[in-house]
Amino acid sequence: MHKDPCIFNWSGGKDSTLALHYALRSNRFDIRYLLTTVNDAYNRVSMHGVRESLLIEQAESLGIPLYQIRLPESPDMATYEQQMNEHLTFLKSEGITHSLFGDLFLEDLKTYREKKLAEVGLKAEFPIWKRDTTEVIKEFITLGYKTVVVCAKEGLEDFCGRIIDEGFIADLPPDIDPCGENGEFHTFTFEGPLFKKTIDFTLGEKVFRTYPSPEGDKPSGYWYMDLIG
Repeated sequence: MHKDPCIFNWSGGKDSTLALHYALRSNRFDIRYLLTTVNDAYNRVSMHGVRESLLIEQAESLGIPLYQIRLPESPDMATYEQQMNEHLTFLKSEGITHSLFGDLFLEDLKTYREKKLAEVGLKAEFPIWKRDTTEVIKEFITLGYKTVVVCAKEGLEDFCGRIIDEGFIADLPPDIDPCGENGEFHTFTFEGPLFKKTIDFTLGEKVFRTYPSPEGDKPSGYWYMDLIG
């Protein structure tokens, strides 16, 4: 059976994990690389803030080669798009035809990804697109995956560092998406059916950082929980 050679856009979190779970189960894709953007100044996963060493452990436990795109701290869109275009063009030259994502319902982001991939002749796939987010997070837990919140928006500090379980879902404020699909929180998956071994870590320091808003209004604030492997 022919399988489409692809890259999987890997954040290290729960949505990526479940999308990878479904992509592998479908038997449609030959996943050549887990592609992750890494902050070159801090050696941490972009936005999520997870140490590169833990990212490498994840990929080794999953048994899929890691492809890092090293980006400067807070790159502008032009720099980001140029870097991505160069890497995607190279990957296409290696025979890659598809790029997979764990997005759930953000239409503008889906359209953006499809447009940018089409520019280099690649096709986007979204294995868990339009799934109900409450069902997604409950299925993630039922399947036996474990994930810890590594980044949470201002006002959700108490959730940073917590492992997602039924109690976590029950404690979330009603206006917060249970998968954090609007950017409310990000996670690091450390155990589950796809993993050959558990990724061990301890909780480190919790810090607060602000970032300029693209719209020019109040800066966005996020809490980060450092995971020490």
